[in-house]
Amino acid sequence: MFVLGLTGSIGMGKSTAAKMLAAMGAPVCDSDALVHGLLAKGGAAVPAIAAAFPGVVVDGAVDRRALGAAVFGNSPALARLEAILHPMVQSAQRRFLGRAARRRVRVAVLDIPLLFETKGERRVDATLVVSAPFRVQKSRVLARPGMTADKFAGILARQTPDVEKRRRADWVIPTGAGRLVTRRALAGIVRDVRRRRGRRWPPRGYHPI
Repeated sequence: MFVLGLTGSIGMGKSTAAKMLAAMGAPVCDSDALVHGLLAKGGAAVPAIAAAFPGVVVDGAVDRRALGAAVFGNSPALARLEAILHPMVQSAQRRFLGRAARRRVRVAVLDIPLLFETKGERRVDATLVVSAPFRVQKSRVLARPGMTADKFAGILARQTPDVEKRRRADWVIPTGAGRLVTRRALAGIVRDVRRRRGRRWPPRGYHPI
């Protein structure tokens, strides 16, 4: 099974690309969705986050706005949060890949917003980076509810710059020229990797649960 790592800075069109890949028969593990589940009522991360960030858990679920306020602009607090969430997310990703391998899927996708920041490229066979001109990115992000220019700048400061992502990627997917261009680029990549043998799965020492 060939494992693709999909990433891109905020507002670059990663979610759209993920949906296209899934429609092409490449199952996608959405890391953001995993985090939402971990923070929801009954989520596995709730007790640890309650202990690390008093007051952010309400009615058994993490108040994402309160948590965001607790870590925004606070590097040590953000590191504490990541130390809780990242191992749980990676464990869920391994379970996803195990299920995909048992189904004999040829191509599986890990959608990881902070792929390079967390050295996630070491866990995939190749990387895809979605990218668009900055003006397009800024317009998309500032149109989101509750987003401000300061918040956007803070998010970008924590992410690997787009130019660096593009330099390190195996493939760069354009998302600023219309969905047809994006879909064609992704379809060509999927056709290519379906003919390849993946080398990252299963990882050394992996034991299915």
